[in-house]
Amino acid sequence: MDLSGDINLAGWIAIWGLIAVAAAVLAGVLAGMKNRDYSFWIAWCLVLPPLLILVAILPKRMGKRPRRPSLDEQDRHW
Repeated sequence: MDLSGDINLAGWIAIWGLIAVAAAVLAGVLAGMKNRDYSFWIAWCLVLPPLLILVAILPKRMGKRPRRPSLDEQDRHW
């Protein structure tokens, strides 16, 4: 057993998971400040943490925050 400081695969996965969760939290905060759909950005930054850079450079939206229709509203279209 070699304990020379190398991180095994489980360690890298754990680090990636921590980075992904931190990016998702920051994306939600940034998206809320920029008047964007925060649930969309939280989900995508959890999957692909580098998308946090895109959220950071997007301009702030003027007007109301976009709202997703509820499931009942979506069912009315059918």
